[in-house]
Amino acid sequence: MNDPKYQTGDPPAASDLSDDSIIISSDTLRENRVPPGQSRTKKWPVLDAHGTPIFDTDQWELKIFGLVETEVSLNRDQFSALPRVQVFSDFHCVTKWSRLGNLWEGVSTKTILDLVTVSPDAKFAILYGYDHGWTTNLPLEDFLSDDALLADLHDGVPIDADHGGPIRGMVPKLYAWKSAKWIKGIELSATDKPGYWERGGYHNHGDPWTEERFG
Repeated sequence: MNDPKYQTGDPPAASDLSDDSIIISSDTLRENRVPPGQSRTKKWPVLDAHGTPIFDTDQWELKIFGLVETEVSLNRDQFSALPRVQVFSDFHCVTKWSRLGNLWEGVSTKTILDLVTVSPDAKFAILYGYDHGWTTNLPLEDFLSDDALLADLHDGVPIDADHGGPIRGMVPKLYAWKSAKWIKGIELSATDKPGYWERGGYHNHGDPWTEERFG
């Protein structure tokens, strides 16, 4: 295969990792790692709502706003200077494929939100992408999972534009549409605000293990 992302043989497992600092998503420790209705792919397919947006990635900026004491904006250099983490997780698309054994690297969502004082009234994170005003919504508890991050590397190489680069969200325990590609904003909100796919009929939460595909 010419595709450098193509997986050969059995899927990577947590036991294969030699670095104890890597965060292991608990779903990768299940005896059966493929949720109901899913099948494993060895590829890394490309799916999105509107196609890959064109913007100057050197001018990428992340804005954290809403129910925070002081709004914060980060450019690429400021993001890169934050403490980094690696997360080993599986990746489940609502279109019924799962890519097992992904190694993400970037900045944890907890570190990102530590940059602002979040109001105790905030219950949801609304994620904004560069692609035509696209959004998705998550309970704040899910967004702050130990294995959730904003990633700029996948399997050791920069995330390309088609897969959400330069920086994308990653919340492994929910279906992949909740992991905002081309992320540019995080709004902290007291109320839920269903996003693009949620308004179109997808489930508001998106747990692959209970097949929360459609609302």
